[in-house]
Amino acid sequence: MITRAEAAYLGAVRAFQNPMLDLLHKRHAPLVVSLLSLVFTAERPTVPVADAHTEVGDALDQLRSAGFGDDLPTGTARDLCRQWADAGWLVRQVLDDDVEVYRLSAHAVGALEVAGRAGGARARVSQSRVRTLLDAVERLAQDADPDAMVRVARLDAQIKALQTELERVQRTGVVDEVDDEELLEQAENVVHLMRELPADFARVAESIKAMQRDVVTALRQDARPTGDVLREYLQRGEHVMESTVEGRAFAGALRLIGDPQRLDDLASNLDVVLRHRFARRLDAQQRGDLRDVVRRIEAGLEQVFAAQREASYVITAQVRNHDPLRDRQVDALLRDVMTGMQAWMPDARRFESVPPVRRLPVADVEHLRQTVGDLRSPEPPDPLTDWDDEDGGVPADDARAWGGPHYAELDAHLAAFAASSDDDVDVAAVFDAAPDELRRPVDLLGLLELAHTHGMTETDRLAFVDAVRPDGTRRRLAFGAVTTSTGTSTGTTRTKDDDD
Repeated sequence: MITRAEAAYLGAVRAFQNPMLDLLHKRHAPLVVSLLSLVFTAERPTVPVADAHTEVGDALDQLRSAGFGDDLPTGTARDLCRQWADAGWLVRQVLDDDVEVYRLSAHAVGALEVAGRAGGARARVSQSRVRTLLDAVERLAQDADPDAMVRVARLDAQIKALQTELERVQRTGVVDEVDDEELLEQAENVVHLMRELPADFARVAESIKAMQRDVVTALRQDARPTGDVLREYLQRGEHVMESTVEGRAFAGALRLIGDPQRLDDLASNLDVVLRHRFARRLDAQQRGDLRDVVRRIEAGLEQVFAAQREASYVITAQVRNHDPLRDRQVDALLRDVMTGMQAWMPDARRFESVPPVRRLPVADVEHLRQTVGDLRSPEPPDPLTDWDDEDGGVPADDARAWGGPHYAELDAHLAAFAASSDDDVDVAAVFDAAPDELRRPVDLLGLLELAHTHGMTETDRLAFVDAVRPDGTRRRLAFGAVTTSTGTSTGTTRTKDDDD
């Protein structure tokens, strides 16, 4: 049984094996932190490999010329970047345009965050930080308490407090001003919280990539039938965000920060903060951090979504293009070849000839088809029937009844109705006065077209008419009524119809 001291020591050893703490524990940690923060910025999260080597080399030359050569490691910029990639601080990847780039790993982002907090202004125990803690605990208690009466009492208290404040402001017209010192503390707390976001986004992307590697490895080693593998891993590929703890937590946070309206409101609120007089007391870096909050959130979201798309694509491509059983057979064949080479090499002499393979082994096939299928159909297709336009066709009267508007008859009816009235007439009255064969729904559209050609005046009321289809069914139509001096009236092109 180990003692408490041994357990604490072993736990610390495991913690320092994390690449983030390992970076900060190295002898040249200040150089690594400074160069990574110089090359990778919020505006440039990925850097082409060649550009990164050049920039790191230029920075090393400047430091050596400034007299820091004794404190710098030996080796070229390319060697240093490769060492950082092997240590897990840099990640190499190939983009869609076949450009190989470096990006910071989640461990490196966390290390830069820790170094930035330690080298910058220390977070103080302020009213803003304590309020953030109290609000978080209160929210946690509300979400964890299932008692409906307690929730009602809390909401009622909040409503009363807000109502009291609203009445006071409406009565006095005065808003209590907050001291600049307190506003400064709140702004520093916001900056402190914001600086943790890039590392959180990077950890979510790293967890998705780690899940992708685990799935592909398990897929290659799976001995089950291909159909079972397809069903399971395609499902995991489609729901990759729910496959990790970080991904599920990010999905919950996305419901808050993924709304464009919330981001617009956040940008507006930050603009109000930066225009306040207390913002002049913030240093340039803090003002820049506040100004870039929305952009950093959007960049983090894109980083996570890119990792999710890549994981889904890789898993789906692996499932579609690779057969686990076949891959294992190829691996076994390659291992046999390597074993044979290892057995042959120790006794082989220089320039010794290797006997070639004269013939390939013959496949052991139990039975082959001896006849091919007849491509000809056993029976010819049925002959086509002759079509007679006069037999079985639709009568001309029926086709006309279900056709377009009767413009000529409608125009004559419109003229007759207008002649009997001295004032402007409504299209609804004209349509209702028409015979059934001119009161089809399509005839209403034709009447509106004719009225439009003569000029019309829109009204602010709705008109209702009863249309009659050729089969005798009725349809009640509603449209915006208009009148015309020639006896026509038009409605809007939008119609509303309800069954009688």
